[in-house]
Amino acid sequence: MMTYNIIIISHLFTHQPWFRSQVLNGAVSMMNSASIAQSVQEYELSHVRNHHRYNNDRQAADGTTKDTSSTYRDGRDGEHAGLLRYIVGGALDSMLSLATALLSVTRLFRVGPHESALRYASRSPGPRGVELRQVRLDRLAHFAFVCLLGALSWQWLLMCYLPAVFLGLVLVNVQNYYRHFGAEPDSRYANSVSHYGRVYNLLTFNDGYHQEHHLRPPTHWSRLPDVRSRYRAELDSVDRVISPVPAILGFLDIGRAQGNPKKTTVTGADR
Repeated sequence: MMTYNIIIISHLFTHQPWFRSQVLNGAVSMMNSASIAQSVQEYELSHVRNHHRYNNDRQAADGTTKDTSSTYRDGRDGEHAGLLRYIVGGALDSMLSLATALLSVTRLFRVGPHESALRYASRSPGPRGVELRQVRLDRLAHFAFVCLLGALSWQWLLMCYLPAVFLGLVLVNVQNYYRHFGAEPDSRYANSVSHYGRVYNLLTFNDGYHQEHHLRPPTHWSRLPDVRSRYRAELDSVDRVISPVPAILGFLDIGRAQGNPKKTTVTGADR
């Protein structure tokens, strides 16, 4: 449930808030922050203003990537990082960040100068203070939820909740890894991996249309098939990966999972 919330519900919310009222959207952000064990507002800042800006870029001359979630960030010789390094190492880093966020209660959950959220918020077209205040409220909601769980049963908190959060983050990283593994970061029409299975897209609000999402991030989920139709000529003109399985099951796409990503030809059925 946590994984689905992060990769589907909260992801859609970061691109298109549900309400016109900032107060209602703030309340949803707090509720979901408790559910996914991290600030939804901070997630929006990093995802929309970092990931969608740099699109899983390769390492630059300084040996790092601008996209902090890039699958190339810890890779070698210009290749993707290994799967286990990316999903487990990334989950451990996220757990450390979550612990740091909870401990920020000592400064009333203020965003510190060392935090990426502060940097991403500086690129906001609107008032930065509003977004950083929402980060603080999100952290407050998560902190209160953790305290409630601890009061009810600290044993359950340690033995069930924390392992579940870690596993959820691992699965989210699997999803992100295979959304980009084998893609071409330098190509606007091939920098992501799509999956067009009808059942998966029915259950996940067209989450499989990831290349289309990267082309037009603000597009409502129901219009993503239209984006594919609009850019069909451009998409068909490049050699891109179309996965036969959803990204979270990308390891079943044997050619890619073995480190030999092969571009998938668009068949008549896919068209």
